[in-house]
Amino acid sequence: MTSRLLLVPPAIGPALREARFYDGSSSIDGAIRLTATDVPEAARVVLSPGARCRDTAEALGLRGTEAAALAPLDAGRWRGRTLAEVSETEGDALAHWLADPEHPAPGGESVHQLCTRVGHWLETLPDDRTTAVVEPDVVRATVIHALNLPPAAFWRLDVPPLTATELSGRSGRWNLRLGRPLGGQ
Repeated sequence: MTSRLLLVPPAIGPALREARFYDGSSSIDGAIRLTATDVPEAARVVLSPGARCRDTAEALGLRGTEAAALAPLDAGRWRGRTLAEVSETEGDALAHWLADPEHPAPGGESVHQLCTRVGHWLETLPDDRTTAVVEPDVVRATVIHALNLPPAAFWRLDVPPLTATELSGRSGRWNLRLGRPLGGQ
């Protein structure tokens, strides 16, 4: 059998628009003009913990459970602050964190740690269809792990809101289809 995973990043909200390190509380903007019929039926739906993913799943008519392994990248003491604020007060630490996937955010985690955490989750997927409404950094980490890319590629993967990134595979070998709009062919 083959595992199939559909990754859906949440709708845009204030935290994404303001380039704010996510703290789990910010939600999404307005109404989503999609329905669950725009997302293929799945045996299970899982979510990144936090309001954005919960609200997006609800707006799509999906009922799922939060998975701690799919939590977004932990920015530590930068949570809730904008990128500009952190750059102004801790520019050197931010630059080091962005440049070195092994370097953790102060009080948080590194990109490498996120990719490892999400990779462990990916390797335990059952052989059926899963839909995951997850933060963009979780989509990046999943793709990094699935394709065995270097963690340094993490910040070079662009993940638009409400798109579909699809992985299918078995025995640790994954194929990727990315970036189609939800509801599209």
